Amino acid sequence: MDKLLNQFLAVAEAGTISAAATALFITQPTLTFNMRKLEENLGVPLLVRSPRGVELTEYGETLYQNGRLMRRLYDNTLNAIAHQRGRTEQGLRLGSGYSWWTLFIRDMVLDYSRTYPNARIHVSLGNQLRCMDQLLSGDISLFVAHEIEGLSRSTGARMVPLTRVGQGYFVRDGHALLSRPRSIAEIEAYPAVTSSLPEVRHQRFFEAWSRTTSGSAPFDQGKYVFASNSLAACLDYVERSDAVISHTEVMADEFVRRGLRRITLTEPTRQNLIGIYILQERAEEPRVAELIARLREAAGAVLPPLD
Repeated sequence: MDKLLNQFLAVAEAGTISAAATALFITQPTLTFNMRKLEENLGVPLLVRSPRGVELTEYGETLYQNGRLMRRLYDNTLNAIAHQRGRTEQGLRLGSGYSWWTLFIRDMVLDYSRTYPNARIHVSLGNQLRCMDQLLSGDISLFVAHEIEGLSRSTGARMVPLTRVGQGYFVRDGHALLSRPRSIAEIEAYPAVTSSLPEVRHQRFFEAWSRTTSGSAPFDQGKYVFASNSLAACLDYVERSDAVISHTEVMADEFVRRGLRRITLTEPTRQNLIGIYILQERAEEPRVAELIARLREAAGAVLPPLD
């Protein structure tokens, strides 16, 4: 793919010239010069400096959205060529939240490795926004996660539904909230812990947010006393404090095994949709379709059926 376009995408995603230069292993003055050269070639301004780094102009937003699509098509083309050159067993590259890995993806991956013993397998564990970032970058073929509400259609991603699950609230053994059934309002009065804290750079995935200079409000991150992309670290914190972690109720047995206890509620929780995210342009690929079928079969054995 064109060098200047690739560098522009790096700047747009990093949010600063310096961070992008570090990621690209080039100097900051070189990258600044190249961005000015790209603007001269196109005849329009693409970037505007701000106290937080750089933001995209309206022209920059258009180039960014289309440039990501071009990058995916370019990467897909290279992958297809590599397969034509003799790869008979493609590796497995998928993403998942910790819950789904524990419940059914782990066993599915082991079955896959027995079917394709020479295939290389890569599984990325993280929250749904990190997985979406990896999907759009071409690092993974698909991922299993909660529904991402408000997701921009410009991402080109869609969800294959699997099931609906409710939320549970968990605390350490002996916590005051365990003495009787509690309302959600009572629970939310205590410090909260999350393994799915959104990052500002992921706001570009949403319809209601724009990377242009006209709108760039950060996510509200003040709700949580502790956050980590490691669920194990979150559970360690909850075990040793009065904090509460909210998580899918299907993980209740696993959390109890870790020493936590589930709070009894006085009201039902919302049922959230769980599914497989894929890129629309790859939905009909035989290997992707095969992987979706394997995931659906594995999920159906342990998760409630979709109403």
